[in-house]
Amino acid sequence: MIANQRLFSFIGGSVGAWSVVEIRPVRGPLLANVDRLEIVQGAAPATAAHDGGWSLRGVTGNIRYTTRAEQGALARVQAGLGRSEATCAALIPIRKTSAWWDLPQDERRAIFEEQSRHTRIGLNYLPPVARRLHHCRDLSTAEPFDFLTWFEFAPEHERDFDDLLAELRATREWDFVEQEVEVRLRR
Repeated sequence: MIANQRLFSFIGGSVGAWSVVEIRPVRGPLLANVDRLEIVQGAAPATAAHDGGWSLRGVTGNIRYTTRAEQGALARVQAGLGRSEATCAALIPIRKTSAWWDLPQDERRAIFEEQSRHTRIGLNYLPPVARRLHHCRDLSTAEPFDFLTWFEFAPEHERDFDDLLAELRATREWDFVEQEVEVRLRR
């Protein structure tokens, strides 16, 4: 039995179900290059990243910064992970600036949704692009990233995924991103 059903570990190394196509820095330092990615529900084994790789972890949680109407809209169109046709994936670790975390919740919500339209942008790409957000700060502020977002999509929707990223990165919210890495994968 897994002690924490919400904890996920993303282990970059020489083994795993996902083949790493590319790791590129969007902003800030890059993660070490690895060949494979394994996703483990729960804590990563102590030996997980000993081959020069890395291990990142986060927990799923309640949806934040969204209204009830936005939550309903997401629930109606969000596709599940693990679909057989979704052989492409991306792991995007993000760390936001201390200025972001110094803002009160209502001001972060205003930037996230009223100014940046984060949820509305995301809705334009559902259901072809499925995603799950993992919160790292809920574990510790010492985690290297604040969020790990996992995306899955079919090869024919890779352009949609690229467009989604471009739209999100052009928003006011991304002014608060200190580090972002894009890990592209294939199954």
